[in-house]
Amino acid sequence: MKPKFFPLPQGPWWHGWAPAAVLKVVGEDALRFLQGQFSQDLLVPAGPDRVAYGLWLNHKGRVLADSFALVHGPTEVWLVSYFSVGAEIKDHLEKHVIADDVTIEDLTADWSGLTLGGPVRMSGMEPNGEERLDAPVPPAQFGRRGPGWMFRGRRDAGECWEWLAPRGTLPPIQDERVELSSKTLESIRMEAGVPAVPVDLGPGDLPHEGGLDQVAVSYSKGCYLGQEVMARLRTGKIRRRLFRVAGAGLPPEGRPTPLFQAGRRCGELRSAVPDATGGWLGLAMLTLLGLDGTAPLTAIPEPDAPAIRLLDVP
Repeated sequence: MKPKFFPLPQGPWWHGWAPAAVLKVVGEDALRFLQGQFSQDLLVPAGPDRVAYGLWLNHKGRVLADSFALVHGPTEVWLVSYFSVGAEIKDHLEKHVIADDVTIEDLTADWSGLTLGGPVRMSGMEPNGEERLDAPVPPAQFGRRGPGWMFRGRRDAGECWEWLAPRGTLPPIQDERVELSSKTLESIRMEAGVPAVPVDLGPGDLPHEGGLDQVAVSYSKGCYLGQEVMARLRTGKIRRRLFRVAGAGLPPEGRPTPLFQAGRRCGELRSAVPDATGGWLGLAMLTLLGLDGTAPLTAIPEPDAPAIRLLDVP
């Protein structure tokens, strides 16, 4: 789905960002331990270096956090997240370490990220031997790039790669790449209906309610925390779902914001961003029971309140 509010540039672009989590997990049991906690399969595909996007769930299958897992062999795995806080992921994992040879180090404050989008070109070196940023060569999945890592991103903004490295080591932009703001990427994310964990999909929600069962849950791997709930939901029905919504003027204040339809509370607005036309775009968790896809929503239970329209069909 192409963004309507902030279209991407036709050529290459970049965005600098501060990760919410960069954890280094090492030890003889590192991969085995994480395989028993992560919703995605860390053993597929086979190979020394691979990346998987998945979730950290509780025993009820609720979403605590998400991350990319960068597997650098059986004894070293890096966990990276756009929005989920590293200290909270670390605390969650350490509660389940019993007799495992596992050490979890929180390096979040010492690392920074660079998103590179658009056409990918061959790499090159400056005459002094330094690497040029204008020519990243992404690996098939992920791999070393200078002192850090490069892996395919998940921003629903076309072809993009994340370059993660210790602060101060990422080279400056040297080509015609256009800088995209955080506001623009947020609009693109919401336009695509991609939830930010745990803001749009959190501890009270199931992966399926935000569509993450399609990309972040394995139904074929062995036992992991929350697996039994995921197996039941595979053939069951959900009662709520995350919807894209939009309104005129400024978005209602406060998050989460209660939402109503015909005076009946039907859910809540989780996030919102102003668009380029004087309105706003957002993501809302709504009940499917009695939801009318043709009727407007409101932020207060009054019929003459400003209308909020659904952009998705229930």
